[in-house]
Amino acid sequence: MLSTLAAAVVVGHSAGGRPIELLHIAGAGPRVLVVGCIHGNEPAGIAIVRALERTHAHADLWVVPVLNPDGLARGARQNADGIDLNRNFAAGWRSFGPPWSVFAAGPRPFSEPETRVARDLIRRIRPQYTVWYHQHLDLVWAYGRSSRAGRRYAELAGMRFRHRRWLDGSATNWQNHLPGGGASFTVELPAGSLDEAAVGRHVRAVLGLAAP
Repeated sequence: MLSTLAAAVVVGHSAGGRPIELLHIAGAGPRVLVVGCIHGNEPAGIAIVRALERTHAHADLWVVPVLNPDGLARGARQNADGIDLNRNFAAGWRSFGPPWSVFAAGPRPFSEPETRVARDLIRRIRPQYTVWYHQHLDLVWAYGRSSRAGRRYAELAGMRFRHRRWLDGSATNWQNHLPGGGASFTVELPAGSLDEAAVGRHVRAVLGLAAP
């Protein structure tokens, strides 16, 4: 088990050598993992993670602001290897095309250092809930055992809810088939950046997952 963290620590490095940071905001409630950015051209969730870092929540919060720092640096969906990290997880993995194609899944599951960081972290901390931020559909996407948590988040955030099976090779697909992996779902934020009020709604929705 990772020890309680008072500040961000580096838990791994990207394909391009950039650090991937994790922050733990300890609480007595359910363990919640939040990933702000897995596609580098979908960065709006980072603002929510930064706001969560300033909370004193009942939840036991574990936050990864940016899982794909290479993509964020270049404004690209893929990492420095040209791989879509959200097609590189093991559940339902299949090849979608060569590097730098839109859904390039890599040569094999977990071929990328970023997805291995996520895999190892999830296996170690075993979150009860995991929120993955994406853009630009403006809805909450959940399925199977994550449906109840996804619906609750959508209600709290005032968003539409989509109940549809997971994509092949996606983080949510893998995590929702992982024993002890909890409920993992996707929050598709709208295009562009979030204003202060929207950030506040999402912070309340995250914290609401762990409300007693």
